[in-house]
Amino acid sequence: MNILHAAVLGALQGFTEVLPISSSAHLILVPWLLQWPESGLTFDVALHLGTFIALTIYFRRDIVEMTSAFFEALASRSFDTPAKRLPFLIIAATVPAAVMGKLLEDPLEEIFRSNPLLIASILIVFGIILGIADIAGRKRLAMNEIRPASAMTIGLLQCLALIPGVSRSGITITAGLMLGFTRESAARFSFLLSLPIVAGAALLKIVHLAGHGIPAGEGLPMLVGILVSAVTGYISVAFLLKFVQKHSISPFVWYRVIAGGVIISAIMSGFKG
Repeated sequence: MNILHAAVLGALQGFTEVLPISSSAHLILVPWLLQWPESGLTFDVALHLGTFIALTIYFRRDIVEMTSAFFEALASRSFDTPAKRLPFLIIAATVPAAVMGKLLEDPLEEIFRSNPLLIASILIVFGIILGIADIAGRKRLAMNEIRPASAMTIGLLQCLALIPGVSRSGITITAGLMLGFTRESAARFSFLLSLPIVAGAALLKIVHLAGHGIPAGEGLPMLVGILVSAVTGYISVAFLLKFVQKHSISPFVWYRVIAGGVIISAIMSGFKG
């Protein structure tokens, strides 16, 4: 892994983990198109850690408020306000994806990593579903109106993000829109919901890396990947939350359809990667 590859992949992770366009699809398809070698465990750590840093910095106030509300709810044994309910809803909604990730992440990785055609097709299909949800959703509910059933529905659908091409933010925003939440509320809950998942993924990979050690020459690319992923992730969160206040999700839908179509066309024309 050289510095250029590290910077490009770090930027891809930062932008595509947050925007509803699938980071896993991009991190498989772009190296495939450019005929780059596998990034390996060391860089997986960098990508997830960089994203987690970005989300933590951007949502630092929300994290402090949710932590305070969590202990306040435990102390009072009361969930009488949306603030007290929110951390527990996020924890409950995280469980399905955490369990399914533990069971299915590796098998799904093996199935999809060598199948760009399938990834491109999923990119298109779930992009269209996102577009339909954006058009059909009532977009009336604020995030403080989320209830356990809605949170669990979003959490269950988040399991689909294990499939490259679906997009974690994409499927959770889709679910939020289908349930009647505004674009901004759906996006904000999506990001808050991603915090424990991204943190867990980063921690697991750090544990694996600690057992194997950082390969010679990988230290600097790893640091570059973390930095670029963190900076671009922060920019992406700020951009998307501001963008959806006034605009539809359609640019991301069109991007997914066009990107998927380009990959499919390349494969059909004989490109082998």
